[in-house]
Amino acid sequence: MNVNAILDKAIEGRRITFDEAVTLYRHAPLDALGHVAHRLRLRKTHPHVVTYLVDRNINYTNVCITNCQFCAFYRPPGHPEAYVRSFEDIGRRVEELRAWGGTRILMQGGHHPHLPLSWYVDLLTYLSDRYPDIEIDAFSPSEIDHIARLEGMSTRAVLERLIDAGLRGLPGGGAEILDDEIRSRISPKKQRTAGWLQVMREAQELGLATSATMVIGFGEEVEHRIRHLQRLRDLQDESLKRHGNGFTAFIPWTAQISEANSLGRSRFRHRYGADHAEYLRLVAVSRIFLDNFRHIQASWPTQGEAIARRALYFGADDFGSTMLEENVVSAASAYTAFKPRMSVEDIRRHIRMAGFTPAQRDTRYTIVSKESDASRTVVSGNR
Repeated sequence: MNVNAILDKAIEGRRITFDEAVTLYRHAPLDALGHVAHRLRLRKTHPHVVTYLVDRNINYTNVCITNCQFCAFYRPPGHPEAYVRSFEDIGRRVEELRAWGGTRILMQGGHHPHLPLSWYVDLLTYLSDRYPDIEIDAFSPSEIDHIARLEGMSTRAVLERLIDAGLRGLPGGGAEILDDEIRSRISPKKQRTAGWLQVMREAQELGLATSATMVIGFGEEVEHRIRHLQRLRDLQDESLKRHGNGFTAFIPWTAQISEANSLGRSRFRHRYGADHAEYLRLVAVSRIFLDNFRHIQASWPTQGEAIARRALYFGADDFGSTMLEENVVSAASAYTAFKPRMSVEDIRRHIRMAGFTPAQRDTRYTIVSKESDASRTVVSGNR
């Protein structure tokens, strides 16, 4: 089947296959991909609205024993820069977020070898008691797996304890590429593909809000990328059919390769990384292939503001969040190393520049507030 026939099939609302997605990824002109992806996005979401979230990323610890080759954030136990934040410190950061009108914290850290499950339970209890208006999306499937291994418990039992203490969402970090051929090379100590998917399956069964992520630029082939999307689509089909609680959104970005991480110091550095065109291609193919996902988020923290605006015409319908605090990708010299946060007005301005109406949302994409459509403007050349 040729590219045009596959694109026509997508426009007709028919599901494309793995092989067809590989063909699109390899051979479809970027503009044609973007055109079809944007048409599909306009059908699936409010055509004039682009959403955003006011939140804060809080990294409760940078101590980690997993040593992923792309990570510049972690510190081994005993390192002079290693930390575990106090509950009071984390609370002060939540209070700052509230002053911004924020609604959510996204809290993640490393795989600390000495923090018991009781520490995480106590932290969630402390935060949910003091800040009941702030949604807590915390940890990642790999952190849940790490805690379960330390405690000799099942991942489901760990999730149940955390939910009882106030956990409301499980972010999709740690997915990278959901293919063990790649994972065994870039993060050999991290949970395998099946483990990540199983924790997400359990989180969805238990009613948590979940998101799916993907990071490209590890020297993977197109087939690895589409296999990742296939696994997400399959789990989404399963979860929506069984209990109606699937992934809220798909969030792709590119690996940040620099001298600060092992991949950036490797003699094979030239094999790693992905440019803006590859990112936009991924966004577009994702919108076409992930036909059971409603929302796709642009990544201004890794791509910058201009490319994030362009992504809104390649299938994305969400501009991400203010990220009052961001430390992980910044450590690898991402865009956030130079602009670590974006104000609410900045996000609204960029959405208006792209020609859409900004709307603040919560984790589950319920609209909190929306500007009048009359305020929407288009600035030439900024799409």
